[in-house]
Parts: sequence; C-alpha cells; structure tokens
Amino acid sequence: MTQAAPEAAPLCGCGPGAAAAGPGLCSLWAGPDWAGILGGGGVADPLPRPVFSLSPQAPWLRSGPGRCDALVARARLVGVSPARGPGPRGARSGKYFHNLMERKDFETWLDNISVTFLSLTDLQKNETLDHLISLSGAVQLRHLSNNLETLLKRDFLKLLPLELSFYLLKWLDPQTLLTCCLVSKQWNKVISACTEVWQTACKNLGWQIDDSVQDALHWKKVYLKAILRMKQLEDHEAFETSSLIGHSARVYALYYRDGLLCTGSDDLSAKLWDVSTGQCVYGIQTHTCAAVKFDEQKLVTGSFDNTVACWEWSSGARTQHFRGHTGAVFSVDYSDELDILVSGSADFAVKVWALSAGTCLNTLTGHTEWVTKVVLQKCKVKSVLHSPGDYILLSADKYEIKIWPIGREINCKCLKTLSVSEDRSICLQPRLHFDGKYIVCSSALGLYQWDFASYDILRVIKTPEVANLALLGFGDVFALLFDNHYLYIMDLRTESLISRWPLPEYRKSKRGSSFLAGEASWLNGLDGHNDTGLVFATSMPDHSIHLVLWKEHG
Repeated sequence: MTQAAPEAAPLCGCGPGAAAAGPGLCSLWAGPDWAGILGGGGVADPLPRPVFSLSPQAPWLRSGPGRCDALVARARLVGVSPARGPGPRGARSGKYFHNLMERKDFETWLDNISVTFLSLTDLQKNETLDHLISLSGAVQLRHLSNNLETLLKRDFLKLLPLELSFYLLKWLDPQTLLTCCLVSKQWNKVISACTEVWQTACKNLGWQIDDSVQDALHWKKVYLKAILRMKQLEDHEAFETSSLIGHSARVYALYYRDGLLCTGSDDLSAKLWDVSTGQCVYGIQTHTCAAVKFDEQKLVTGSFDNTVACWEWSSGARTQHFRGHTGAVFSVDYSDELDILVSGSADFAVKVWALSAGTCLNTLTGHTEWVTKVVLQKCKVKSVLHSPGDYILLSADKYEIKIWPIGREINCKCLKTLSVSEDRSICLQPRLHFDGKYIVCSSALGLYQWDFASYDILRVIKTPEVANLALLGFGDVFALLFDNHYLYIMDLRTESLISRWPLPEYRKSKRGSSFLAGEASWLNGLDGHNDTGLVFATSMPDHSIHLVLWKEHG
C-alpha cells in the first residue's frame, strides 16, 4: 500500500527525528513542499526528512530552543504561510508563481516594499540589507556579488572618450600611472599613448623633448629610461672611471673636443687621446704646455716659456711661433673664421694675434693680476655695445672679468668690467663660462650669472651645504661643479645638488688648467643619447689622467 504524504511537520521541537537529534538540538522537519525551500531540490519527498540541525544557542533562535521564529519569518518573506510550504525560496521565475503568488501580486508587494525601503534612513537601509543578506543563500549572494561589481566598479578609461581620459590622467603622478598600467592591457594601452603626460614627466626630470617624434608609445619608453638614469645619478651609479697613462712629467694643460682629449705636459710633449678606447692618437714634441686647444689639423699651445705656438698634428711640425708676452701664457683661444688668436698671460696682458701670419695685432691692458682665462665667442644677444653675431673677447683674472670687442682695431677699449665685489675682497674661480647669452663664474659666495645684454647679475646661486665649489660647466638645466673631494651635478631649476661622485687626490691648479668638463650638451637637458662619453678629466700626481665617464644605460 502506498503511504500518504504527511502534513507539514511543526518547524521545530516535535518532528519524528527530534529525539534522535540528541539533547540540546532542534531537528527541523519538513513535508514534501518544504523540501524545495529548505532542501533546494524542488522535488517533493514522500517522506518527512530532517533538513538540518541547529543549536538552541544560535542567535536567530530568538524565542528559545522550542521555536524558530527566524524560519517562520523566512517563510513569510517569500509570501506564504509556514503551514503551506512554498517552492524554492526567493524564486521569481514563472513556474513558481503558481505556488507562491501571482506575478501581479508579487509586483504589487515589491512596489510596496520599495516605497517603504526608500523612506528609511541610511542606517535603517543598511540594517535592512544586512538582514536580507543574512537570509540569503549561495545563489542570492552570487547574484548580489555579480551585480555589485557592475554597479560599483566602472572602467572609466574604457567608457570615457580618449581625450577626456587623457585630461584625467594628467592629474596623476608618473609613478601612479606606471602602477595603473598594470591594471589591464586596455589601461596600459591608453596610458602609454598619453603623450603629453609622459613628455611633461620627462621635462620635470630635466629631459629634452623632441616634438617631431610622432610615435604615441615613444615618450613612455623615454620616461622609463630617464627615471633609470636619474635614479643612477641619485644612487651614485651613473659614472665609471678610467685612466690615461703615457706622460712622464706633470700634465698642466687639458682640452676636450668631440671624443678626443689633448694633454700638454712638462715632458715637452702633447698627446691626443681617443677617450672611448684610451688609445693615444697623436703624440708630438712641443715646449712646456700651460694651455692647449686643437682642431682636426692643428694644435695651439701656450707655454711657460712666454710664447704661443701652432703645431701640425700630422707631421708634428711647428707652423707658427708667437712671441711678445713677458710672462707665462696661461690661456689661448682662436677663430679660423676671423684668422685671430688670443692669449692671456702672467704679464697681466691679453694679446690678439693674426693666426696665419703670427703677428701681434693688439695688446689689451687693464688687468692687475694674472690673466688666467680668455674666451673668444660670438654674441647671441643685442645691447647698446654689441649686436648678435659680433665676436666678443672675455678675459678674466683673480678679481675681474673684462669684455672686449674683437676685430682688427688697433686701439681696442674694454666694453665692461664685471666683478662680485668692488673692494676686490671676493676672488673669482679661474673657470669661466660664456655661451653668447650669459656669463657665469664661481666665487666663494656662490655661482654668479650675468645677462650679457644688460651686464646685470641675474642670480647668485649659493650652496650652503658645500662651500667653495668651482665651476666646470653650465647649461639650461644642469651645472657641473667640483671641490677637492667630489664632482657635483646641480639642478639649476631648483638650485639643489642632485648627485655627487668621489674624486681622487688630483693635482691642484690655481689657474684651473689641470681639470675640465667633457661633453657639455647634456647640461641643457638629457635626451637619452647625450649621456655618453667624458664627464670630467683631471691630471694626477703620478702624471696620469683620471677620467670620469658616463656609464652605459642598464
């Protein structure tokens, strides 16, 4: 005989398995219709069966171990009485509405609930949601998780127009942008293509920008290269050292140009070195050299024998000999365009010579100390005293910088005298920078920069953390400085020292001829290609030449 399906059992405490559940437990029994809501199978079970057991201490057995109001409430939540037994809890598909409530009744109920929910305070809404979540099963929680992700996590870079995305990205710092590139391939593609962002980041690092480059992904790569180089500078890992060995006596004179370094020594020789290989390209016999300058064909030397000479590299022959100074010649410069050579001497005079003929054209007087530096340079700015394109001669001694017009005039007069103290209490360092627009010289008070158009002091850059820095090179972005122990790089935009490199005990020179800067283009901003070659060279007590070179990018 087929056994009839029993009526729904009480929700707790009196089911057939209550005694078997053991003391202190409430076995929940349900009829066939409850199998759907509690068992989740959706198929009627002909026999009563225990669904699960609960400890009476569970927080949702609010009326003690003999009742389970929470389950009653759960049943009412889906719109049925506990005695009837619904289909699957929370189901909204059409096949269950016959057992639960009609579609129209459900929608009316849902509207009423929604109105009530909207009238609650934020705190009440939160408590309501917490309660509903606690009543939800795995299906509902998964549904909730999927929908929350859609509502809360918006991929704005994917949804916004590209121009608006670029505008928003400009407000983020580069390191954050690099982190954002790891979110997804789409984010990496959009962020990498934001040219303006990466160009600005490169400029902030002191990098030169070539606007002609059209590759959208180029500037992110440049930034990564730039940040690596700046990190190496900060960590004192951007340079490496080398030595040139070949002279047998003191090296007094150095001059660098296009990867070649010329050295003049007391051993009566001058040598031309390839810095990249360390090989001696030329070696010729000369007089004692206090100053040197060269090009592809010739070498010009100033000597302690009070003369200037011009030599041919290929044959080693002396082609001109300039006599007239009564003291050692500490500095020389020349222009093939003007066919002029200038020299500064310990006799306090500056002489202007015909380069090809070897005759003295003019003697410029007015200095009261050794003339340790002469610079012949085209002017790039206009003033009442000169025009762009005019050749200008600068000469410097211990206290003053004098500015002269240069040409074939016999009676040449000084245009201007610059100094940092009228009472001559502050000495100038022997190094002098002039690029046609600005004159820069270092002193005990710091770096002085003059505007060549007005001769006004534009700024004085002081370095309180390091005193008595000497100038090696000066650009638009960086300056190269040094003292007895370190080589320094200064960011001129912030006037702060950003890197230093230890130097050995090099040979000191009051005239500044025994040390020099190498490649100078990077001082106007790095570009990923100009940070190669020589940075600094100085003569050593053992007659070798100590080189500081850029290290190749890692």
